[in-house]
Amino acid sequence: MSHRLVYVIGPSGAGKDSVLQGLRECWPDAASAHWARRSITRDPSADGEQHEPLAVARFEQLREAQAFAMHWQANALHYGIRHAELNPLAQGRWVFVNGSRAHLPELLAQWPRSTIVHIGASPQVLAARLLARGRETPEAVAARLRREVALSLPEGSIRVDNDGALGEAVEALRRALVARDS
Repeated sequence: MSHRLVYVIGPSGAGKDSVLQGLRECWPDAASAHWARRSITRDPSADGEQHEPLAVARFEQLREAQAFAMHWQANALHYGIRHAELNPLAQGRWVFVNGSRAHLPELLAQWPRSTIVHIGASPQVLAARLLARGRETPEAVAARLRREVALSLPEGSIRVDNDGALGEAVEALRRALVARDS
């Protein structure tokens, strides 16, 4: 059942949060899925994600105390997934984690049978979405888009293109996951 650990990655602006929220709303059996809450060194008002906001010092204390099943840094923030967020796997439930491309090798070393989902979009769409957020200057957005993350997806990974209508990306992911579980 470790394939039910669904680790979702992709560049900023690809719509990972939106696709995951859409999937949550149409998942065939809500009781069979758990959406892992992330601990993040980000202000709780920074976006709509219901995360556990932590100061950097507190995050580092928790990391040192082995409070996280997985953790990484990205875009000047610290992210963690507490062990309890993965407990539903032992009950055969799906667990969805909004992860990091840079953390993928560590994830696969610990959970090699995880289902990896890469959500992508064209550079033009990514730029438009990042600029619309208003968190970064146009120069910072351009620099972010130039930054390449070396990514080698394992065989069997699911790729979702989120350039078009959100519903299409959500449905493509839902179908791929349901088919994988059959």
